[in-house]
Amino acid sequence: MQKVLRLSLIATIAYVLLTLVAGLHAHSLALISEAGHNASDALAIVLSFVAVWFQTRPATDRKTFGYQRAGVLAAFLNALMLIVIAVWIALEAVRRFDHPTAVGSRTMMAVAAAGVLMNGAIAAMLWRVSHDINIRSVFIHMLGDTLSTAAVIVGGLAILLTGRTWIDPALSLAIAALILWSSIGIVRETLNILLEGTPRGISLVEIRETLAEIDGVEDVHDLHVWSLGSHTHALSSHVTIADIPPSESNRIRESINAVLRDRFRIHHTTLQFEHVVCETAHGCLIATEEPHVHDHEHRHSHAH
Repeated sequence: MQKVLRLSLIATIAYVLLTLVAGLHAHSLALISEAGHNASDALAIVLSFVAVWFQTRPATDRKTFGYQRAGVLAAFLNALMLIVIAVWIALEAVRRFDHPTAVGSRTMMAVAAAGVLMNGAIAAMLWRVSHDINIRSVFIHMLGDTLSTAAVIVGGLAILLTGRTWIDPALSLAIAALILWSSIGIVRETLNILLEGTPRGISLVEIRETLAEIDGVEDVHDLHVWSLGSHTHALSSHVTIADIPPSESNRIRESINAVLRDRFRIHHTTLQFEHVVCETAHGCLIATEEPHVHDHEHRHSHAH
């Protein structure tokens, strides 16, 4: 993964310099916007590279879950950076409508063709390791670059054939819209992880109903599911069972973990068994009465 990011960074920086020089020479806002977009890609790759390094560090007493969210934070920052760039491109494009500038369409097309090849190759490499949201944010950067750069070629050809320079800022607006659309999805997903929301694709109702069907489970409540990283989920829950010895309740615990692991791909669980009615007080569920034998047992299972 780090090797792919390293190669991507070198190629992106080279293309940023080429695009910026060519855009200034051809007076093309589309090319200059591409340079800015690709510069954000380079920074995104740097952030992702650092995040990947942090994620490999082991957990400590102060960071008990390690640095699994380093990649999520990098993806969030990358997406925010994309939104800022999209707004800048859009404002500059609107200004160009009022103040048209002659555009070197042949230069646009030549540089954009090189960009399609480079961005396409990088996107293909990243796609193979894009299961992590951190890498996926960079992949979306590069895929958006490939499509928008291909649009620059079309725009350059249209300007060459028609001589209408408004095509350049119009094309820039389309690129800005594409950047904005791709980044909003990443912002929403990363914010959900950082705010410990329920992971995408997981239904608490379905989990609760499925666990309630397990033999020995009487009720499931105070259920929480959140993401430790982009693809590692954790669960905690209170489970009401009969007043039985711990040796018997162990079978129920194993059944619950098997269902969570095999059906919902949740491997990190914390289960609290109890056999008394609970009520909510100060945001926590607590027992309303003391049982005669024992009130609950804490079971922490970490099946990795």
